[in-house]
Parts: sequence; structure tokens; C-alpha cells
Amino acid sequence: MRAIKVLLVDDQELIRQGLRKMLEIEDGIEVVGEAADGEEALPAVAACHPDVALVDARMPRMDGVELISRLSARHPDVAAIVLSTFDEDDYIFGALRGGAVGYLLKDCTPHELVDAVRRAGRGETVLASPVAARLVAELRRTPAAPSVPREGERLSAREAQVAGLIATGASNREIAARLLITEGTVKNHVSSLLRKYGLRDRTRLALHLKHDPGP
Repeated sequence: MRAIKVLLVDDQELIRQGLRKMLEIEDGIEVVGEAADGEEALPAVAACHPDVALVDARMPRMDGVELISRLSARHPDVAAIVLSTFDEDDYIFGALRGGAVGYLLKDCTPHELVDAVRRAGRGETVLASPVAARLVAELRRTPAAPSVPREGERLSAREAQVAGLIATGASNREIAARLLITEGTVKNHVSSLLRKYGLRDRTRLALHLKHDPGP
């Protein structure tokens, strides 16, 4: 099996060195590059083609939230995980809305970090417990999305299949394999579901479908 290629993005060299040593001893994980901020990270991604980017939230010149938004637009196949000391809402929700697949705090254990990299490499979403709690609290504060699509918006048979698999926690890659379609097609169905349910991102869609799948 091909190793998961990881790019480290943090303005502190000591942190990058520590992460590199931690990850390089793991089977199936390869650190292919480093960057000290978002400005350095964009050309690094183009040069080393990582599967996963571990991104610090607060950095000079270009912070993690802006970097993730640009990565989502230019390199949508790169799974970005924020690894930060900050659990502030602006960073958490900014990163997730920008396209991050995960948000971890730097007090996580080495096992949690390695597991997150592997899961992100498989297309899964990874959230630290405090971050997940913030997200759930935010969802409870916001108006509930309809349990069925908006009036006049019906799900196609394929969209219903995709929605059902999202509700089980399946990643885009897993859904594609299960339904014998491409990941690109799955992403198109996810975009359609977001529009029909009136939701902003896949994480909210998965939580909504899991807790209120509708008819």
C-alpha cells in the first residue's frame, strides 16, 4: 500500500522537527515537505503533492484558515488538518468552512495524531473532542435545517443512496467504492445535497443526516 504523504506547515521549526520525527517512525506515513507559513506551503504542495497537510492555525503572512481555503480551491485532493494550540471559534469554524477535514489541539497524544493522519488519508473527518463539542453547540444555536430537502427540491435515487452512506460516517472514497462511481461524482452529489438541505459544509451535513435522516 502506498504511504500517506504528509506536508508539515508550522512557523516553529522545533514543532516541525518534532512532528517529523514522530511521523517518520510510523509505517505507511512519509513526511514529504515542510513550510513555515501559508506563503511557503502553496508552492510546497505543488512540488511534493502531499495527501495530508498538517497546518498550524496562527502563522505570519498567511494563517492556516486562509491557507486551507486556498488549498481547497487549488488542491482539493489534499486533506488539511489544523493542529493548533487555539480552540477559538473563529479558527475552528473558519478552518472547517474553508475545507479542513480535521481540527486537533497540540495537547493531543502521538497516537491521536497518527490516527488522525491515517483517517484523513482515507478521506475521513477528524475532530478533537473539545472541537466536536463546540461544533455541536454551534449547531444547536443555529436554526435547524429541514429534515427533508427544501420545498420543490427532491433527492434523486443516487443522492438518497449517497445521503444514507454519509449518515453512516462513510468517506467520499468509501462511498465511491460502495456505489461503483468516482470520487468526483460523489463530491458532485454532496454539493447537490448541501444545496438542497440548505447546509454549508459536509461536516454539518453528516451530523444532520446522522441525527435526523428524514423519511
